[in-house]
Amino acid sequence: MNTHSLVSIADISKEEILDLLERAKYFEQHPNSKILDGKVVATLFFEPSTRTRLSFETAVNRLGGRIIGFSDPGTSSSVKGETLKDTIKMVSNYADLIVMRHFLEGAARYATEVTDVPIINAGDGANQHPSQTMLDLYSIYKTQGRLTDLTITLVGDLKYGRTVHSMLMAMKYFKPRFNFVASHELAMPQEYKEFCRAEGIEFTETTDFSPEVINSSDIIYMTRVQRERFSDPLEYERVKDLYALHNAMLANSRDNLRILHPLPRVNEIDIDVDDNPKAYYFEQARNGLFARQAIITRALGINPFEL
Repeated sequence: MNTHSLVSIADISKEEILDLLERAKYFEQHPNSKILDGKVVATLFFEPSTRTRLSFETAVNRLGGRIIGFSDPGTSSSVKGETLKDTIKMVSNYADLIVMRHFLEGAARYATEVTDVPIINAGDGANQHPSQTMLDLYSIYKTQGRLTDLTITLVGDLKYGRTVHSMLMAMKYFKPRFNFVASHELAMPQEYKEFCRAEGIEFTETTDFSPEVINSSDIIYMTRVQRERFSDPLEYERVKDLYALHNAMLANSRDNLRILHPLPRVNEIDIDVDDNPKAYYFEQARNGLFARQAIITRALGINPFEL
């Protein structure tokens, strides 16, 4: 495995996370350069994506690199039966870095085992989404002025939501308090609750998105119930509309509260929240550009502060 690959947020230390945040801050101030001149980045998206793919590709373009790859696996040789191993080894001949999203958990880890080219995991099934976590951490840091001692409420799909799983693992360094708000069907998996206990992370678990929970939060992180993760359509219909945030629900919330969402949203955040200054999800998406520029330069062993 290339030591600069990023498969799971658990693969990097607190110091590396803080370095990535400093890089993101730098790139927000200097988004355009030629530091990737001569570098080729392959984006292999075996699963649909808009924000993640476009922000990675924009990050490469703004840094002067070149993009190859696909956004529709139907246009790749995988439809002919080519194995993931063969695809990765073939693309490794052409690219300096591979950014990969796949529907199978563990696919990105497997990719690191068959190539020396660094791999960035852009989401593997319901498992991990480390680049989203970095933009989330950057958004929290920008809006709160710190990462430590915050109360973070995670709402919605905590079972399949890879973004919340990655966030839990990253926040272990910063003494958070979590509220897990979800139906029984979509509750935080036991393995992540055990992780919290092992790391001394405080958390509460409830099915009630109550005023008490909202008004005690510094960050509310809403998530979409993901239709594509359900094999049973009736189960999806039963849980899809259980949690929705409306502007009136924020009337007595903390002044520093910010609403985050990895997007896309369906109806879990009403449009009447959009004009509330506590809504931060569109700015959060913009922060993805800078966070991914940081991740790309780390993966390629480039230090922007030395250029």
